Amino acid sequence: MKKVYLDNAATTQMRPEVIQEMVKIMTEDYGNPSSTHSFGRTAKNNLELSRKAIAKHLNCTAQEIIFTSGATEANNWILRTAVKDLKVQRIITTKIEHHAVLHAIEKIQKEYGFSVEYLRIKPNGTIDLSDLTALLSDGIPTLVSLMHVNNETGVVIDLQATAKICKQYHAYFHSDTVQSVGKTTFDLQQLPIDFLTASAHKFHGPKGIGFAFIRKGLLINPLFYGGEQEKGLRPGTESVHNIVGMAKALELSYGHLTTEKNYIFELKEYAFSQLQTHFPGTTANGNFEATFYNILNVLLPFSEEKTIMILFHLDMKGIAVSRGSACQSGSIKPSHVLAEMLSEEAIKQPSLRISFSHFNTKEDIDDLVTALQSL
Repeated sequence: MKKVYLDNAATTQMRPEVIQEMVKIMTEDYGNPSSTHSFGRTAKNNLELSRKAIAKHLNCTAQEIIFTSGATEANNWILRTAVKDLKVQRIITTKIEHHAVLHAIEKIQKEYGFSVEYLRIKPNGTIDLSDLTALLSDGIPTLVSLMHVNNETGVVIDLQATAKICKQYHAYFHSDTVQSVGKTTFDLQQLPIDFLTASAHKFHGPKGIGFAFIRKGLLINPLFYGGEQEKGLRPGTESVHNIVGMAKALELSYGHLTTEKNYIFELKEYAFSQLQTHFPGTTANGNFEATFYNILNVLLPFSEEKTIMILFHLDMKGIAVSRGSACQSGSIKPSHVLAEMLSEEAIKQPSLRISFSHFNTKEDIDDLVTALQSL
């Protein structure tokens, strides 16, 4: 049976060049970067060259890039350190963040007792920046935590405008940029953001590796202890093959960015037009034109009874899509993101998140439409 993968917001297929680079490290340059002999020095060199390469793509300094197991760890670390070390008394966020942020905030709030404010969400999934301005005007020491691209709907916030407001009111600004690093450009010399997080497996790199950007001058402590790696901020022997793979994946993503971005957006347009043609009444969750170019979240004009079975049916046909975040895909509850955007009636209907990469084709979309027609 032909397999069709249209769930690239959950994870992406690794590029062959990335695998090749990682195999070289695992077979030839396998030393511990903390060792002082030649094997260790080679590993350390690979590690630091990767750090410099990532920093160059984001236009920041290598010292501002700290390697982690991924964005979940980095988000937890940043949120905790903001409360514990930077002494913020409040976190401003939204109810449509990834659970790596929402659940972390809930846990830390129980420990430290700070206040949490949730910005209003419009029906199209965007936030009201005037709401943010009003909240920050009271002068309470605050961390603002807002994801750049929503992982379920693809709705994008204006990072530059948000960061400018935060800076104006002396608030720290953290953004989960998991869905956008490697898919759009960043200039961290011009963007006044304090913290940024990313995971390699979202831009065709390996799983289990990511990084945090932490603005130089911010005094923070480790999340856990046991070694002096990563300037003492993230102990444990570095996963050199994964770090090198991540750097290679980011290099290739930015090297092919314009071509692949245009190709992927054409796929997204084709998918939406085909769904609207074959299933009249199909609508996009979030403003189609304003959502990120590789994510399409659609509300299908199907009966409520088909909601539970739709993913199972598609999977049996070899089609991989999702209802929302892969981290909660086993849940039968409605998406917490769509629950903030849709009416009670609409939330009962099936919504699908279809997310694309340069590995996809129009034939994949045709197969999806055919599978839906047989539902």
